Amino acid sequence: MHLKVYPLTRARKVKMTPNIDPKVVEDEKKGIIQTEVSGEMKKAYLDYAMSVIVSRAIPSIEDGLKPVQRRILYAMNQMGLKPATPTKKSARVVGEVMGKYHPHGDSSIYEAMVRMAQDFSLRYPLVFGQGNFGSIDGDSAAAMRYTEARLKDLSLDLLEDIDKETVRFVPNYDGSTKEPELLPGKLPTLMLNGATGIAVGMATNIPPHNLTEVCDAIVAYIKKPEITIEKLCEIVTGPDFPTGGMVQGDMTELYKTGRGRLIMRGKISAEAIKNKEVLVITEIPYMLNKTTLLIHIANLVRDKKIKDISDLRDESSKGKIRVVLELRKGANPKFVINSLYKYTRMQDSFNVNFLALVGGQPKILNLKNVVEEYVNHRKIIITNRSKYELKKAKDRQEIVEGLLIALKNIDAVIILIKKSKSKTEAMERLVQKFKLTRKQAEAVLETRLQQLTSMEVDKLKKEAEELKKRIAEFEKILGDVKEILKIIVKEVNELKTKYGDNRRTRVLQRISEISEKDLVQKRDVVVTITEKGYCKRMDVQTYREQKRGGKGVIGSGLTTGDFVKQLLVCSTHDYLMFFTTRGRVLWLKAYDIPRAERYGKGKALINLLGLRDEKITKVISIERLAPKGVPPDMQDGTSGGNFLFMATRKGQVKKISLNNFSKPRASGVKAINLPADNSDVLIGVEVVKKAQEVLLATRKGQAIRFSSDNVRAMGRASYGVTGIKMGKDDEVVGLEVLNTDAILTISKKGYGKRTAVKNYRKTARAGKGVINLKVSEKTGEVVTTVAVNDEDGIIITTAKGIVIRTSLKNIRVMGRAAQGVRIVKLQQGDYVTDLIRVQNGNGK
Repeated sequence: MHLKVYPLTRARKVKMTPNIDPKVVEDEKKGIIQTEVSGEMKKAYLDYAMSVIVSRAIPSIEDGLKPVQRRILYAMNQMGLKPATPTKKSARVVGEVMGKYHPHGDSSIYEAMVRMAQDFSLRYPLVFGQGNFGSIDGDSAAAMRYTEARLKDLSLDLLEDIDKETVRFVPNYDGSTKEPELLPGKLPTLMLNGATGIAVGMATNIPPHNLTEVCDAIVAYIKKPEITIEKLCEIVTGPDFPTGGMVQGDMTELYKTGRGRLIMRGKISAEAIKNKEVLVITEIPYMLNKTTLLIHIANLVRDKKIKDISDLRDESSKGKIRVVLELRKGANPKFVINSLYKYTRMQDSFNVNFLALVGGQPKILNLKNVVEEYVNHRKIIITNRSKYELKKAKDRQEIVEGLLIALKNIDAVIILIKKSKSKTEAMERLVQKFKLTRKQAEAVLETRLQQLTSMEVDKLKKEAEELKKRIAEFEKILGDVKEILKIIVKEVNELKTKYGDNRRTRVLQRISEISEKDLVQKRDVVVTITEKGYCKRMDVQTYREQKRGGKGVIGSGLTTGDFVKQLLVCSTHDYLMFFTTRGRVLWLKAYDIPRAERYGKGKALINLLGLRDEKITKVISIERLAPKGVPPDMQDGTSGGNFLFMATRKGQVKKISLNNFSKPRASGVKAINLPADNSDVLIGVEVVKKAQEVLLATRKGQAIRFSSDNVRAMGRASYGVTGIKMGKDDEVVGLEVLNTDAILTISKKGYGKRTAVKNYRKTARAGKGVINLKVSEKTGEVVTTVAVNDEDGIIITTAKGIVIRTSLKNIRVMGRAAQGVRIVKLQQGDYVTDLIRVQNGNGK
């Protein structure tokens, strides 16, 4: 029949009259139908959508199979490819399926059969494959002409009783033969192997489960139909993936609603091989390509996203995963494992959508629905099987009873047959004389002489008794649904005994989200910043404590003319604020500072922070990392009483709330508005609280002490107010918060002294201050000051890279006007560049 489609605009021009349009009559005679294009398109699309849903992508709840899987198993069964038989070429199977049942191309059939043979794709494979059927590395299977296959024992249980009129058979695509609409499905396949499919407007994603748990859940439901989903969840604890690993999720909610999100993790363990610590991956998340995982890990190591891995090798053998990751010396396996979970698919998600066809209609199912539908399907199968067996037993009983009557009157039967002129006459006479049915009479006529022995008669009598019992048994089954349920329980327990195994996937109660602190071991480090802008971090243990007057150790292998400008003792979990000479502030995590040996010069800050024509003048550490890179003080939108106090070389000071830096940008944030002509630079930044006192120290030995409350809080765009008035050639070199007992001052030539804070007279800001240290030719100018307590230690750096760490017990408290004592013995041409306080492993 031809289809002639008219556009909607054309249809509007047709004149509506009560008479039939002659054109329509003429088109109908030619077999042409007039229709509207939008309606025809809608109908065609809906037909296509339903075809994809029902005939391709979504499995049936009854046998848990998609049409292509069902046709493959049925065709292999018809070909006689049972578990005990030799395998046959996969091409023969594909040809049989495509020619008789599934006309959608050989590749789709072969791919489906390959997946049913892969033990890493299905928890319980249904096909035994001989040859290359692909691997977990993503290798595709060999061509179908090279591989061979046959059914596995599980498939026979799915097909069992298919020849006993248990399921409905429908015509195939061309009507040349018939195929089963469903399989008897003795196994709850949908739960065991799961399913993944994308249809039109809907999709299914069902994880595999453990057979033992599913069988126990079915038995529990049959014994107590009103059982709650919560009780079933105690039996079915969660998905059980063929690749093992770990899984976490809200299982109760998942099995109640049929939807949910699972977190999957692979298994990583630490081992020692030849005195080397290694990590070994033995299980990976479900549906993860191992080769893709290894390439991803290698790229992350190359890009230094995952640190402390020195080598990677794949020692996997057939059916067993073993990936070895060698660690660098001193690396902590815990943090490398966390990094692998954080940055790779060793931790992955699985979004469950328990969608299946129930009676040919797509439906979201919960756990109890799935068990209930399985039981209902098996009820139908066992009922149909019992009816078939009952009919067969009654038919045989009829024959046996007829044979026994004939054997009882054997002489008369023989005479009757001998006197009959034809088979038809003999049959009629047997029916009339001995009251036999036509089936019985036909059976008597076909009886051989050897069956007339007494032994054969006894066999028939025994068979008659057995048939009587079987008929009574089948009638009992068909007369009481409880008997059917008993059979289901018996069969399910047999499946459990035959195929049951232990769980491969461990269900975790909780997988906490991996935060940044879980990726790096918390330890105290020293961060150094040089005059030429190089930065590195080292363990604080690198610097052993020495007595006063020691020569120190080499702090770093610096280039000519470079020297360590600042040291910061902090934790690897700290967040660092970098303040530049031009008044900008940038952010960096402490563990992102490159780790280097004592002799290394580190990495240029210009590359780490994207600096312009400026240098780092001060680094402040925030004690704890906070979500989204914002310090704890800034989380609630308040400063928590914390302010930043800044000082410039020309003696300007500024106080600003930490709230102003709650939204750091990669390009930096302006902290202080310095003159555009670069006539002044930022020299110090400290964190202060309300009523805290500060001290400014100058190069010529002056100092001023005043309260930070004397400086009002300002915005980021301000320059500040005067903090100290100095002489023409003087400049500010130190800013200290007075929360300690004393001030330690060090000079360029290595002299230093401790002076009690109470010796510095408190004044208002903008004064000239008091004497801090008596500067002379012997001492050199003041380099910097540090607020200290008696139990503190200090680290001193020099222009030639010498670093010395010493205790304050070696430096006595002196007056303000004293020149101090020699703290570090300098080499020819060397001088002090910086000083840092060390208190209980934390520095400033």
